[in-house]
Amino acid sequence: MSKTNAVITIGRQYGSAGRQIGQDVAKYFGIKCYDKELLEHAANDSGICKELFENHDEKPVNSFLYSLVMDTYSFGYSTSSFNNMPMNHKVFLAQFDAIKKLAGQGPCVMVGRCADYALSDYPNCFSVFIHADLDWRIKRISQKYHKKSSEAKDMILKTDKSRSGYYNYYTNKKWGEAAGYSLSIDSSKFGIEGSVRAIVNAIEIFESMAK
Repeated sequence: MSKTNAVITIGRQYGSAGRQIGQDVAKYFGIKCYDKELLEHAANDSGICKELFENHDEKPVNSFLYSLVMDTYSFGYSTSSFNNMPMNHKVFLAQFDAIKKLAGQGPCVMVGRCADYALSDYPNCFSVFIHADLDWRIKRISQKYHKKSSEAKDMILKTDKSRSGYYNYYTNKKWGEAAGYSLSIDSSKFGIEGSVRAIVNAIEIFESMAK
């Protein structure tokens, strides 16, 4: 087992196996991988109920009316500025805080949730974006969830639109644009195992240059 001091963030297109690749990278280094677990940590730290995090998870900003209705609930932080925010903003900030808190506890892998943006000033952050050919993703999702190709394609396009809308709204970057990441990988070309090896090798080079 190799060691790393990096906090590795994984952005990913739907169906590109980004979560599995992130989990395998974490396993290689013997560190934790946070995906949906980020929502639980954010909920526990903020006092906002977990269901609200799940409802807002990597989804574009909801309508003003919905945010206004949700904001009538009194959850979380006590400051007036926070309490006056729409619920979707509260959820994002709570996740933002949870990501920074977990990164401060040591090396780990974080999947999605704008983690690369939250940790943009963190010197040991290594950000990765996983993308893949659409046909490869359609085949993978079809097999995984027993869906017709047309259904899998619809799932992929809707989820990618949701993730990109969420990311582009809350960050000053563009989702999936290679210049915004330390490394961008096509998992349909490398395969899952090859993508893991490429990330591991890149991180080892990254850390050797920092010494």
